[in-house]
Amino acid sequence: MTSTVERPVSAPPAASRRRFVSKAPLRAGAGLAAAAVLLFAVAPVALSDFRLSLLAKYLCFAMVAVGIGLAWGRGGLLTLGQGVFFGLGGYAMAMHMKLADAGPGQMPDFMLLYGQLDALPWWWAPFRSPYFALPATVLLPMLVAFLLGSLVFRRRVRGAYFAILSQALAAALAIFLIGQQGTTGGTNGLTDFQGFFGYDLDDPVNQRMVYFIVAGSLLALLLIARQLIKSRYGELLVAVRDSEERVRFLGYNPANVKLVAYVVAAGMAGLAGALFVPAVGIINPALIGIVPSIEFVIGVAVGGRATLLGPVIGAVAVAWARTTLSEEFPAAWTYLQGLLFVLVVAFLPGGLASVYRLLKERRHGRA
Repeated sequence: MTSTVERPVSAPPAASRRRFVSKAPLRAGAGLAAAAVLLFAVAPVALSDFRLSLLAKYLCFAMVAVGIGLAWGRGGLLTLGQGVFFGLGGYAMAMHMKLADAGPGQMPDFMLLYGQLDALPWWWAPFRSPYFALPATVLLPMLVAFLLGSLVFRRRVRGAYFAILSQALAAALAIFLIGQQGTTGGTNGLTDFQGFFGYDLDDPVNQRMVYFIVAGSLLALLLIARQLIKSRYGELLVAVRDSEERVRFLGYNPANVKLVAYVVAAGMAGLAGALFVPAVGIINPALIGIVPSIEFVIGVAVGGRATLLGPVIGAVAVAWARTTLSEEFPAAWTYLQGLLFVLVVAFLPGGLASVYRLLKERRHGRA
């Protein structure tokens, strides 16, 4: 009777391990480089001024999606209220642009039109200075997210309860803005901007400048998100998503970990809203309520929430599909959007970003 001795499986050589580990950063770097070439070299040449302005609008939505991908894809925080932070950043920028168009000591044109105010409200006055307005577009959403997150996460509110609470916040802000017609423009919002820090927005050259600012900001946010994902904090955020109690047992506070992701996502949404105003020329409650917040999440789910570039691809694809299909099917686009979300969740849980991986696995499986 012969005996067999099982051999231990030897580890791959160090060189092979190094090659395996280095593939992910190379793929991410190649993806960011390809995105930069498409945004800065191909799009300005291939698209007309009108299409380029539409792309700038889509890229603003993609900036919001980057933050959702970080908070939801990595941290498991289903944020259905990103329209709040998008709107705070947008209104902060719009208030400054309105005051700049009015001139020193003057009131914005819509306040004179409605005739409900005799003087500029006190909380409008600081936004006359660009040194206050620009930081406020990012810091104000982050402050609101910090206050709300501190109350919610420390009481261990999570899952569907957190999603409903964030969605209720978006509805409350939209209702508040609609009721303040004299100071926020009501349902019409703030529009008819003439200049952007001294540049005439009616000039196509300046509109292209705004597009390049939006594209550069999107790439910067992708680099920030990638750095957070690859850092020790990114690993801790995934650990909190998978097993919050184990992280607490190891001595970390999961509330603080989730709070950082939530605040960073809010800052990204605020910056997107601030750039949306000069790129599109309007900000109103219809852009920051429940429906836009859900559409942000749908874009992230379609693209692939667990990847870096997936939320960007999904947000741009969903926004482009909405613009295109709503022209052909104005009454049925909402149903088509819901059907798209259902199909992705049912048959492609990893989003569009997982198509290449699935094809590769099928090819290897057949081999």
